[in-house]
Amino acid sequence: MATTMHTATTMATGMTTADRSAASLLRILWLASPALPVGGFSYSEGLEAAVDAGLVRDEASAALWLEDQLHLSLARSDLAVVAQAIPAWRQQDLARIAELNHWVLQTRETQEFRLQSEQMGRSLLEWARQLGELGAGVFEQLQAAQLHPPTYPVACACAAANTDASLRDSLVGYAFGWAENLVQAAIKSVPLGQSSGQRMLARLALQIPAAVDHAMALSDDTRQAFTPMLAILSARHENQYSRLFRS
Repeated sequence: MATTMHTATTMATGMTTADRSAASLLRILWLASPALPVGGFSYSEGLEAAVDAGLVRDEASAALWLEDQLHLSLARSDLAVVAQAIPAWRQQDLARIAELNHWVLQTRETQEFRLQSEQMGRSLLEWARQLGELGAGVFEQLQAAQLHPPTYPVACACAAANTDASLRDSLVGYAFGWAENLVQAAIKSVPLGQSSGQRMLARLALQIPAAVDHAMALSDDTRQAFTPMLAILSARHENQYSRLFRS
């Protein structure tokens, strides 16, 4: 079986190498966009609870919180899963895909985090279905894998695998999409202004390459999901009196 599968409409015959490269880049930007209808904007991943607890109270503390979350949580867990899932999808190693998906489900530290991963994964599957021929390759592969349910890191890796984008570029896109959603959550929950949000996003953008390199270097034995403070805050958020976000 071919190592990489592409949808016929996305990677049409007759396209130049430059055209295919541009199309792949645009696809990764599309997946990273907050406009992607997977509901990422509705989650703060514990940030809202940190604001409620007084741990995040201004631009400086919000930026530091998200930088720590990037390196200590995302890079070591979901981003590392995406790094391993993309080549597995391209090789159609469904046993490996199922293993990674199971790991994500089993390592969510709170109910909120697990529900987020499941809901966003199902929404990405539905997004691919709604695209018709444009998303056929992604939808068919996710269906064939029989993941119940597909988690977001594994489902997003499937969409990225259906492009010619490099693994590193795909991971940079995934991390930047996460950063945009969390910065918007900080703007709404602290609250902060748009200028503060842009400064925070600039700081995260400078650190994303190192986080990606870290994620790509992790193996099954070194990949981990262990953020006790974040888990405690997420558990508290489940019963928080007033909240804007689902996590």
